[in-house]
Amino acid sequence: MKICAAQTRPIKGDIHRNIDNHKQFIDLAAANGAEIIIFPELSLTGYEPALAQTLATNQEDGRFDTFQTLSNTHRLTIGVGAPTKHDTGICISMILFQPHKARNTYSKKYLHPDEEPFFISGQNFPTFTMNQTNVAPAICYELSIPEHAQQAYQSGAEIYIASVAKSMNGVANASQRLSDIARSYAMTILMSNCVGPSDDFVSAGKSSVWNHKGILPGQLDDTHEGILIYDTSTQEIEARIEQS
Repeated sequence: MKICAAQTRPIKGDIHRNIDNHKQFIDLAAANGAEIIIFPELSLTGYEPALAQTLATNQEDGRFDTFQTLSNTHRLTIGVGAPTKHDTGICISMILFQPHKARNTYSKKYLHPDEEPFFISGQNFPTFTMNQTNVAPAICYELSIPEHAQQAYQSGAEIYIASVAKSMNGVANASQRLSDIARSYAMTILMSNCVGPSDDFVSAGKSSVWNHKGILPGQLDDTHEGILIYDTSTQEIEARIEQS
């Protein structure tokens, strides 16, 4: 299976322009044979907690119909990041679009303390199946919580997809952690990070993949948008495309 991390530079608070940018990377991933593409944390709004209340939406937002159409057309699973509304507050979520299936939303369960004034914890832990392979999502800070990876493993996940917004230091810490998770649980791990301004820090890219032995076959740089495609069958990088 060919899995893809998209590395984008979100435009602060501009969902329409971010959707247009996402569409370009989805088409690029599909043209290179990807079967799943994952975008960074809160990719449709940028990682901007103070704006989440204003920008929050849900998986049935009509603006997202284009993702379902692209998923159906390309037979491609798409995971995008957005703040979503719930009865008691706003969640940091990954909205998943699968070909000819109902949309699904995974909401971040483990919040960083800095996020607690703006968001509530999600309580669902969906896994989904592609080509008879179980896939589990994770969002940023959850990577530092051992119980999260353990739950993914116990749910039968063979692939762990991590959507993040991390600084240079954050990427360095996450890289070691994800290598350890991959090796401990024999899971392939894909991490999608953004580049450029995010809240009060600068996101440092380096979207990456680790094989089931914890080895890093490839990653993107810390500056440019792009995609990274990994073939889980051959355990090789299929495409590494960075845009200036």
